[in-house]
Amino acid sequence: MLKSKLSPILLSVAVLLIVSMACATSGTPAPISDSDMGTVAAATIFAGLSQTPQAVVPIATLESATPTFTFTPTNTPTQTLSPTPLFTLTPLIPQISVSIATNCRMGPGKVYDRVGALLVGEVAEVVGHDLAGNYWYIRNPDSSTGFCWVWGEYATLSGNTSSLPIFTPPPSPTPTPSFNVSYVGLDSCVGWWVEFKLENIGETVFKSISLTVKDTNTDTALSMDANGFTNVDGCLTSDTKDTLPVDGARRVSSAAFAYDPTGHKLRATVTLCTDTKQTGTCASEVIEFKP
Repeated sequence: MLKSKLSPILLSVAVLLIVSMACATSGTPAPISDSDMGTVAAATIFAGLSQTPQAVVPIATLESATPTFTFTPTNTPTQTLSPTPLFTLTPLIPQISVSIATNCRMGPGKVYDRVGALLVGEVAEVVGHDLAGNYWYIRNPDSSTGFCWVWGEYATLSGNTSSLPIFTPPPSPTPTPSFNVSYVGLDSCVGWWVEFKLENIGETVFKSISLTVKDTNTDTALSMDANGFTNVDGCLTSDTKDTLPVDGARRVSSAAFAYDPTGHKLRATVTLCTDTKQTGTCASEVIEFKP
């Protein structure tokens, strides 16, 4: 019963003690008597009984101790997240539309020929602009392969126009003088003369006039040439203007008949020139009427 209580460590100590005692004597070791062996064994057993037993923790118990972690949120969201708004991308290709129908011409200006028109509700691609930024070079709405210039006064642009190139317009054509003439009436003081209204519908300024009125009933013709445009109002006043500007209008009087041509068929030939009749560029119109 006592031996069963001895741990392997105590048995080892006992064996060492016995070996030490045997080695301590010189010469041939003396045999240990049964009484001495009992004394040593008793001392070893007493030393083992005086040791404080150590608590032994089963390994299985240590391995089974698995820690458990619990997550507790500190803040509970109280707001409802709204979906991220979608953004509409601006088209990269510049486009143009107009609020009033606008002519599309061969160049940036009225002096160029009209080759198309951008109507209200139509959209065209923009490919460039002029140096001043007043005209836009676009795909011709009336031609699948052509291009033309449209005035930007009534235009709305969309897309990226900052990188558009500046186009050099073609040389402007030589302006063609043009005007309309209409019969206004007869006036008289000493004699009778015809009143006409002139309207400049071209791109040049007129500075002189040549006017011939022929009474086809009597074969009488009266002619006049003048620098400037004069309107005679009865016997009292007259008004002279030096030029007939672009988009302007003037009222002019013919030379006077010595008789009243009322009811006769008259033919008027009117020639307007950008300078004098000899040096300027001229345009002519012919009308027939009965006063």
